[in-house]
Order: sequence, then structure tokens, then C-alpha cells
Amino acid sequence: MKYTILALTLLITSFGLSQNTSIGNNEKLTFSASYNMSGLLTEIAQVTMETSEVKTSSSTLLRLKCSAATYSSFDSYFKIRDLYESYVSPTSLTPFLYKRDINEGTYNKFEQYKFNHKSKTVESIFRKKKKSGDLEEIKTVKIGGNTKDLVSTIYHIRNLDIHKAKPGDSSSFPFLFDNEELIIVVKYLSKETINTNLGKKECYKLAVSLKNDNALKGNNENLLWLTADANKVPVYAKFKIAVGTGELKIKSATGLKN
Repeated sequence: MKYTILALTLLITSFGLSQNTSIGNNEKLTFSASYNMSGLLTEIAQVTMETSEVKTSSSTLLRLKCSAATYSSFDSYFKIRDLYESYVSPTSLTPFLYKRDINEGTYNKFEQYKFNHKSKTVESIFRKKKKSGDLEEIKTVKIGGNTKDLVSTIYHIRNLDIHKAKPGDSSSFPFLFDNEELIIVVKYLSKETINTNLGKKECYKLAVSLKNDNALKGNNENLLWLTADANKVPVYAKFKIAVGTGELKIKSATGLKN
């Protein structure tokens, strides 16, 4: 999916950011993913989000790993085996290395970003399999001072100071996707108590959108529920995109920080 450049700087509005107080180094969240097929919401895949500590010669990083896989019964219809990884600062979630390995049917793509925050650049490696032969592209991409990748952005949202927000307050910030900067907008709607596989949970209800881009459809139709506690666990999400609608539901959560 091709995006256009939306902005080069970080914009913070009504509720701000804190250091990482919500994400531990041994967390595992498992979700069921459902998609609207012929008017029927059908569970087709599992999504897993995991964190782990990684030590290098000079520092200790937090590995953020997100994977998605269709159930075997759907593999013959459309097989998905996607992997996203981000290696970040444990305290600020600032990314240093990002990898994306997409395997969806006959569509295969690999991306890698190495962040240089001092020079505000990313060294990008892009590989894609094509009938005419494999394509590889290496380039340097200019970014804003606070730009993250997709995975670290997802975890970053969990560290927003939502408890300070009033309904309608929003925060927006950039992330790099397909070598282009996008701006994600997160708007606080309300508190809402919902039933989940973790029990009945009071949650922050958020609307998520992209500025000047139509990848996410509708007005307040891409929704995310985070537990209204110190962990801010994503327990439910609804999405509407060009090719249909779907939802994510939490199945299990272990290794929580708080």
C-alpha cells in the first residue's frame, strides 16, 4: 500500500507522552483476528505481540515483536505469515532497528530500517519478489526528530498520558512506513467498561486515524480499547479499511509490567 508524505515534525496536542511505564521485557499478548467475509465476521488468524530483552556489546534494548498467521484451515484460501520487529530503548521506546517480513499468498516483501537519530536519517533496505526478478533497493530516508516505526508507534500509544485527557483530546505523531512518513492521530473518546477474555475491564476508548490519507476509512470507525490501568493493555480493536472491516480480541496476556 502506497502512502504519501504527510509531515516531517512531531505534533503534540491535548494529551502528551511519558517515559515507558507500561511495557515490560517479558510481555506476551495474543489476539484473535476476525474479518468480515460475505457479511459474516469470521475468525481467521492469530496475532501475537511479544517483548524481550536483547543485550548488545554497548547497550540493552527491548525487542518488540508482532506476528500474524492465518489458521491452517484458511491457508489454502489466503495464507499469511507476517513478522514485524522493532529494537528500541527500554525507557523511551526510541527505535534503532526495524524489520518487516511480509508473506501473504504470493506477495513477499522485506524491509529493514536502521535509525540514526543524530542525523535524522534512516538507512532503508527494501526487497520484493517479482515475476520479472527480485528487486532490492537501498536508500537513505530523511525523517523528523521524533519519527518512529510502525511497531514502536503501537507500543508508544500505550504510554500516552491518557488519564489526563478529556473526551475529544487528541495527539498526533509521525511514523515511517514504506519509506514515507505518515501521521497517526489518536483521539480520546471516553471510558467504557467491556467484557474481555481477561474479565470485565474499564477501558480508554480511542479513535485512530491517519492525516490526509484514506487507508483507514470512516469517521471514528477505527477504534481501540486500552485497559484504564498502568499497563494499558489493548484488549479490543475494530478497523475499517478499503477492502473490508474486522476486529481484534485479546485471548491472553502474560508477563505484564504492572
